[in-house]
Amino acid sequence: MSYLPCVEIEPKQPATHAIIWLHGLGADGNDFAPLVPHLTPPVPVRFVFPHAPQIPVTINGGVRMPAWYDILSMTIEREVDERQLRASAAEVHKLIEREIERGIPAENIVLAGFSQGGAVAYEAALTYTKKLRGLLALSTYLATHTSIQPHQANQQLPILIQHGTQDPVVAEILGKQAHQWLHQHGYTVDYQSFPMQHQVCAEQVQAINLWLQKVLA
Repeated sequence: MSYLPCVEIEPKQPATHAIIWLHGLGADGNDFAPLVPHLTPPVPVRFVFPHAPQIPVTINGGVRMPAWYDILSMTIEREVDERQLRASAAEVHKLIEREIERGIPAENIVLAGFSQGGAVAYEAALTYTKKLRGLLALSTYLATHTSIQPHQANQQLPILIQHGTQDPVVAEILGKQAHQWLHQHGYTVDYQSFPMQHQVCAEQVQAINLWLQKVLA
């Protein structure tokens, strides 16, 4: 079976848990790897940072770049290629299955994603057929809210949404809309905002660390 290429960071002790973390448009798996030294999970965690494939992106003039799916327009509603998004979510499911084969149960796996990667993480986590440990959604949106078919296995999934109040790329209203949708559909979800743009800040990393310590404990 073929898998997405990944940057992997192993813990000092044999991994008992895993975090699969998806980057945003135009970045790659190296983007969030520098955060690992600033995170202190209470258990040995393998960090897996996949690389998105290179595809043409309509909003960028059809230029090929790392992307989880094509974005057709940058309106507030975000017209995206949902078929490609679901295909990327299926690739994430394969990475989860690989972790299971390596001895890490699904219930010890957290999915995380930034921006476009967060939209894929939403789809992958909410539709997965085995219970996961948590979902971290950073500066992102629930792109498939009108078409997603959630699986009951992750109805109780702990979810943390974080967004910048000054985000000019993914407006904070989209993060709030995802929070509202999840709440209305019975999910346990926390929302945190930070005075930042489309990025990650130090205060936010500390909050991520606290959340991971709680979720992984």
